[in-house]
Amino acid sequence: MRNVVASWSGGKDSCLACYKAIQRGFRVLYLINFVYRDRCAFHGLNPNLVAAQSQAIGVPLIQREVFWDTYEDVFKATLTELKKFGVEGMVFGDIHVRDHLGWVNRVCGEVGITPLEPLWGMNPEQVLREFMNVGFEAIVVNVKADLFGSEWLGRKIDENFLKELKELKGKRDFDMCGEYGEYHTLVIDGPLFKKGIKILESRKVLVNGYWKYWLLDILKWEFKERG
Repeated sequence: MRNVVASWSGGKDSCLACYKAIQRGFRVLYLINFVYRDRCAFHGLNPNLVAAQSQAIGVPLIQREVFWDTYEDVFKATLTELKKFGVEGMVFGDIHVRDHLGWVNRVCGEVGITPLEPLWGMNPEQVLREFMNVGFEAIVVNVKADLFGSEWLGRKIDENFLKELKELKGKRDFDMCGEYGEYHTLVIDGPLFKKGIKILESRKVLVNGYWKYWLLDILKWEFKERG
């Protein structure tokens, strides 16, 4: 098996998983992203921003619109369609949430696609450190309001971020990598990217959804060409 696609949220875990799959010799033909009510599912990103990531990386993006009651059907239909183009596997950024791993294994199995989980079983802090050490850059774009204040939005994933995250974890119980939706990130540069993304304009918005969260609504951006 060589030809795969990558589940792509725009954040650090899916990006690192995609990178590790490529390092292991897999050929990523497409990035797969799902959109719910004009926003990328789960992360709340502008879909055009994820399309910009795809352009910056140089791997085509497939985006599909879903609703919560159609998500699985659209997911399976997309993979079934891609099998016609030689896709044999799909890369995911799961780390330790067994319920989601079970869902991935079941759904991929039903359509005859092999799931690849390069991050599975890693320590969450190890994931963050590897992400930083290989040279990726990301910012925080979404945080649960009962855990984080709006000042966390826009912060870079770096040593200071990791230090303060560990300090906060000593006071509150949450997953260091945000596996349960505690926070989400946007990757803006790194070894997968042919050019970086520079954020020009954004605003902080408090959203009342399934839970209350702060969102960094990114309004304008541009590419940073390599020198």
